[in-house]
Amino acid sequence: MAKKGQTFHHYSLETKKQAVAMRLEGMTKKEVASALHISDIGRLKVWMRKYRENGEEGLVDRRRKAGGLNSDPNQAEHLEEEPLSQV
Repeated sequence: MAKKGQTFHHYSLETKKQAVAMRLEGMTKKEVASALHISDIGRLKVWMRKYRENGEEGLVDRRRKAGGLNSDPNQAEHLEEEPLSQV
């Protein structure tokens, strides 16, 4: 559970792949976190588990972002273009 005032960091797929590669080369979690400026060493453990279970596909972020058209894939189908009124 998130703590009050906690900020979340989002890491790109490239960063995740680089971190996994560095771990597979034998670097420690602490060394990888320091080199890639990853604040939570536990993240590396999660990425490694996901990589072992699903390969690179496991590193892709599947969460949806709140709001916008991306929050409901069917929403775009329900939108209709309204003609612009001329002023």
